[in-house]
Amino acid sequence: MSLIKVIGSVYISKNFFLGIGVLIFVFAFGSVVPFMLGMAYLLTGLFLLVILAELYQLYRLKKGVEASRQTPSRLSNGDNNKIYILLNSHLPFDCKYELIDELPSQFQNRNISFSGLLDSGMEKTIQYTVRPVDRGEYNFGNVNVYISTLGHMIQRRYQFEKEKTVKVYPSIIQVKKYAFFAISDHLQDVGIKKIRKIGHNYEFDQIREYVEGDDVRSINWTATARSNQLMINQYQDEKSQDVYTIINKGRVMQMPFNGLTLLDYAVNSSLVMLNTAYVKDDHPGLITFNKQVETMILAAKKKNQISQILETLYNQETDFSEADYGKLTYWVRKKIKKRGLVFLYTNFEGLVSLKREIQHLKSMAQYQRLIVIIFKNVEIDEMVDKESNDLEMIYTKTIATKYQVEKQLIIKELHHNGIDAILTSPEDLTVNSINKYLEIKKRGLL
Repeated sequence: MSLIKVIGSVYISKNFFLGIGVLIFVFAFGSVVPFMLGMAYLLTGLFLLVILAELYQLYRLKKGVEASRQTPSRLSNGDNNKIYILLNSHLPFDCKYELIDELPSQFQNRNISFSGLLDSGMEKTIQYTVRPVDRGEYNFGNVNVYISTLGHMIQRRYQFEKEKTVKVYPSIIQVKKYAFFAISDHLQDVGIKKIRKIGHNYEFDQIREYVEGDDVRSINWTATARSNQLMINQYQDEKSQDVYTIINKGRVMQMPFNGLTLLDYAVNSSLVMLNTAYVKDDHPGLITFNKQVETMILAAKKKNQISQILETLYNQETDFSEADYGKLTYWVRKKIKKRGLVFLYTNFEGLVSLKREIQHLKSMAQYQRLIVIIFKNVEIDEMVDKESNDLEMIYTKTIATKYQVEKQLIIKELHHNGIDAILTSPEDLTVNSINKYLEIKKRGLL
């Protein structure tokens, strides 16, 4: 949209300049053909009348148009968040509108625009999505609405919603989604595996329909005979376990993937994991560390536990330093008295870097059920899968294969030292983490 401000809220559009151009052409032609000069004066008069008529129509009402922006109270990092703009016309005539919403600077796109026809007395809802990739405060600017008549020469600007700040938190959308399926016991609908329970050591919960993968030894034959379909006894999982997530905030977690850093993926997954544990009646806790342990929320089942974790994760940043696993192990040994399930979100790019820290991890695993989560380098995996068409590509693929094998050796080394591990892509992090949590919980492996 190209507009030029004249005064106040009055703007002129390209149609205005097109009209001026036509008048100049007619006057120039009239200097050669005299009878066209009268036509030029007539067109000039009509042009001025149209301008005055548009000004009258646009400014006859003080509040001809109203607009308001509706945003979530909190934006969800890494997800598509819906923004709504409600546009309401009080004008007694149909008009054209051009709407510009001033986006926060973090989106690297200051304005998003929409245009169309607005009927007299019409209420219109405009929807668009934004995907933040950084946590923090996002400042929306004005909602600018430019109204013109069907001649579209003069436009009147309305401004609404000056300066609105919305905070971007870890992935709240994912938390709500997984919490819903966890409560309804349908986590498999979002990719979570159905884990077969081993044994009958848990408290009876209810009788339900048999689904594929259930233990046939739990079939309730009496209920099956009454209902003419397979029914099964469902048992409650062991409750009141402490479930911690530990997040490494060091420089190795700053690698970007699809707009987010590995730290952001770990923060989002950690929040979903702990909320799922809370829904499953376990006690969630959180630790973040870098050169030292910076945050520690002890596992508990308090009503505000998840809210406290959410507010803590909102502010997690890094100073790009090297994480100190020795201090982490000391604080875990000192503060966590009860054996629990601990998920460590970190990354090792080479076997050498793992061996420097393996003794600390072994020490932690002696007292806690430790799961180390390491990220795949997705770009390297894609490079390995490409065909080699020239010598340079062969060299590149060979080096990429070396890094890929190195990751497998890291996982093998952890297993060799009695430490469970997950190697996952960033996009599959949440699903793989919850799968491991449910597997350990269902099979009583703590």
